[in-house]
Amino acid sequence: MRNQILKGRLRPGVRLPATRDLASQYDFSRGTIVRAFEELKSEGYIEGSTGSGTYVRRVLPDELLQAKQEAGTWAAPVPKNGRRLSDYGRRATLFSNSDNRPSRTFRANLPAHDLFPMGLWAQIASRRLRRISTSHLLVCDAMGYAPLRGAVADYLTASRGVKCVPEQVAIVAGMQEALDLATRLFVNPGERVCMENPGYPGAANVFNAVGAKVVRISLDEEGMRFDERRLEGARLVYVTPGHQFPLGITMSLPRRLQLLEWARRAGAILFEDDYDSEYRYFGRPVPALQGLDPYGVVLFAGSFSKVLFPSLRLGYIVVPPDLVERFTAIISITRRHAPLLDQTVLCDFLTEGHFGRHLRRMRDVYAERLSILSEEANLRLTGLLEVSDVQAGLQTTGWLCGIDAESAAAAAAKRGVEVTPVDRYSQGRVVPQRLQLGFAAFDEREIRRGVRELAIALEGAR
Repeated sequence: MRNQILKGRLRPGVRLPATRDLASQYDFSRGTIVRAFEELKSEGYIEGSTGSGTYVRRVLPDELLQAKQEAGTWAAPVPKNGRRLSDYGRRATLFSNSDNRPSRTFRANLPAHDLFPMGLWAQIASRRLRRISTSHLLVCDAMGYAPLRGAVADYLTASRGVKCVPEQVAIVAGMQEALDLATRLFVNPGERVCMENPGYPGAANVFNAVGAKVVRISLDEEGMRFDERRLEGARLVYVTPGHQFPLGITMSLPRRLQLLEWARRAGAILFEDDYDSEYRYFGRPVPALQGLDPYGVVLFAGSFSKVLFPSLRLGYIVVPPDLVERFTAIISITRRHAPLLDQTVLCDFLTEGHFGRHLRRMRDVYAERLSILSEEANLRLTGLLEVSDVQAGLQTTGWLCGIDAESAAAAAAKRGVEVTPVDRYSQGRVVPQRLQLGFAAFDEREIRRGVRELAIALEGAR
């Protein structure tokens, strides 16, 4: 009856059959019909009372005049003159998240999901839910749950050489939100932003969306080149000094000091993306760029997506003391704060020592998998792909020997192997041609199989 009204077949003011007649016609109990009428009355479709009959309302609420969509359809009418979008809306492009696709050998940027202690995480979450109080049903500080901010500050001070107190830590929804917040705060449309080439495409997406003029700076064996001419006028410089994405280079100390001194003189901000430096397999962890900063010019950001699991959209950004109020204001009018329950569970995971144990275990696992990849590559890929000896991270790169990277990736895909041409992270063509290979999410058997298939694919591509 609701559909008949919405489609105009039962017009406003039409008298409806008696409930007894409808019950007899459809072989329902009269009580069923009466309850249906009562529901339609409460929703504003019909009106009337006992003894006077029941009618379709002459004036229906505006929201009831639109018929519900048929199952499986999605109508998307577009105004004749098109949508009037903001400049930001027109510039924004989709930053695809493909991690939910079936995983294929050597896909990059994936941790070993199957080795995460999900049962332990569930126990902590269950305990938190059992003990939840009304305060956890309310809001928290825009910068995040105070005990978690303290735990993150302690961890970063001890393991990454970051200089901070809990008040400087903001809990955010991963690296993308950290980048968005920093760009909103420091960059106006048309102003210059510098980043590495090749570099992280998610950063370029954010900068392009705000209308920044993005300047790419090439790399050498010490990291991003120090090119004052290209840096000139930049409001923000994005770098991955601990483990450059995607090439895996660690920025040298002289280069770090050069960049810090330039930022001081230029009045610019350095955004340090520390996306997976927890996983270092040789030597001591490289201290953060922020730990060398005496001028307050570095924003240090990281995420728990790579070290725990990607759907945990929680990360952190450490801001200089004089910027805490500004960051708090921006978060308060955008996201307000990260989900409080998730923050409390993560806080317990850190403070009870589970995070540290998980990191130590995964370092050993990933180091072994990297060793197997290197061994197999030396055995089967010589003359085809020279795999780099990385010291950290979840992936490595390899130099192709006279083979086009896109052709190599296409040939590998046909054999169930996923490698990424480094050109896809670059502005312009990168020479020599390189491929990115992830190793962390795949066990020994799968790595050995993947290298065999990749060798066959590269032979065919050559």
